[in-house]
Amino acid sequence: MRNTRDEQVLVSLVTHNDEAFIERCLEAVLSQSVPVRVRIMDSASTDRTIEYARRFPISLTSRPDNIGYCRGHNANLRGESYRYALFLNADCFLEPDFVACLLSAVQVKRRLGMAGGKLLRMRRDGSWIRQAGLPVLDSTGIYFTPAQRHFDRGGGVVDRGQFVRCEQVFGITGAALLCTREFIDDVSVDGELFDEDFFAYREDADLAWRGRLKGWSAVYEPTARAGHFRRLQAQPRAEVDPLINYHSVKNRFLMRTKNIDLAVWWHCFPFMWFRDVGILGYIAARERSSMDALREVRRLRPRTLEKRRWIQAGRRTAPGEIAGWFAFRPVSFPL
Repeated sequence: MRNTRDEQVLVSLVTHNDEAFIERCLEAVLSQSVPVRVRIMDSASTDRTIEYARRFPISLTSRPDNIGYCRGHNANLRGESYRYALFLNADCFLEPDFVACLLSAVQVKRRLGMAGGKLLRMRRDGSWIRQAGLPVLDSTGIYFTPAQRHFDRGGGVVDRGQFVRCEQVFGITGAALLCTREFIDDVSVDGELFDEDFFAYREDADLAWRGRLKGWSAVYEPTARAGHFRRLQAQPRAEVDPLINYHSVKNRFLMRTKNIDLAVWWHCFPFMWFRDVGILGYIAARERSSMDALREVRRLRPRTLEKRRWIQAGRRTAPGEIAGWFAFRPVSFPL
């Protein structure tokens, strides 16, 4: 007979050369105060990630090619029984009651499909980064600006207790994201929770936007705490890996094509257009490597429009209800 308690929470990781983090990550996951099961999809690691991971009682699949964040997590879900899925980066170290706190938060009311906790910046060795003796925030949810950029709420700011309320936010960072099974089944498009055309980057923002259109909310729970090693720090665009810039540009336009409505379009005027012009001008002048991203957006347009038709046909949120979330300062609401 199956133990339904053990089927309640599935923890999904997609790894790629994570030997510096995977052992401490799995130790923290398997020390949670509630039962969890772990599935790892390893995408072409060339270090000792697989060797280290196999020391733990987990399910692991390895691929010879890097299939990306989105496809890896989607593969981990298929054929699994669970009530909740926690999508986790290997460079996140959870406190022992992290999952339990998120479960309590997401069960407060119906249509809460996503939950996330307070992520704090940490160094590679797992110690928290501090300023003036206080920890530095990494994320307390994500928010969108009218320029169609999304940011981690509180990212890089000293934690002075300014994010202590359990509240609704636009979405949750994909570094540590809990979703209900009902939410996953409802918002998945053609069997994909995360859009595999994205590969990686912006997929969490896209999921949050799609969830909002379908009438789901995201909850931030401050008692659920974890450390996160932020690999991509704020830095000049020219210093960022060209592959990251490629996916970032591509996914900006794919996400908008699928999700935007007229109310959001005009609410973001003219900031979204200014940002677009800046991006396109920079690509033309200094980042020719991202021209392929624009070509890929064009190639994917028929498929993206088909996804848009499915998303918009099933939306439960009235026009105009989402536009207010796009602001230059983070927006949140009490539960």
